[in-house]
Amino acid sequence: MNNTLWILVLLGALVLYVISIYNTLQRLKTQIRAAIQEIGNQLKRQASLIPNLETTVKGYLKHEKGIFDLLANARKAVAKADKSGNAEDIDQAIASVQNLVPQISVAVEDNPELKSNESVNKFMSELTDTADKLMYARRTVIDLTQSYNEKLVTVPSNLVANIFGFKPEKGIVTAETGQHMEVSTDEMKDVKVDLEK
Repeated sequence: MNNTLWILVLLGALVLYVISIYNTLQRLKTQIRAAIQEIGNQLKRQASLIPNLETTVKGYLKHEKGIFDLLANARKAVAKADKSGNAEDIDQAIASVQNLVPQISVAVEDNPELKSNESVNKFMSELTDTADKLMYARRTVIDLTQSYNEKLVTVPSNLVANIFGFKPEKGIVTAETGQHMEVSTDEMKDVKVDLEK
């Protein structure tokens, strides 16, 4: 009788452990999907925000034609990513917005009239905020995908994952070769800041 009780306790603990691992994997999958939806949510925000702010700021940036081209490209990339939901389109949209922010910053820095304009400042703030939110959403997808995929390959959670047929999640797909995988000599130098000038 005593052995039977121990066997039942062990079986009960094993069942609870399997349920716990199963629920953890399901929760991570759900969180990954929600994080990907948040990227879409931020893209929708950009899709409506950029054109409205662009119209407001155009009058102040008349002489900066290159920025209008960047704005138009960013708007098109965001609209395309919003419509397709494709990972490559999302990456292109994020890159477009991130390329836009420094260009506008340079134009604003070079022109004191723009620097003090409230519309331009709001535009810059919103662009930066949106780019930051997109990067945060991407980081969340990366982290959740890593946690989920680790559980699929580590013992003992991989045993439960195999029993229930859990498959790896792709997360955010990026090229495995290219400049983003390399660090240049300039990038390795210490950054020097001179506030005296």
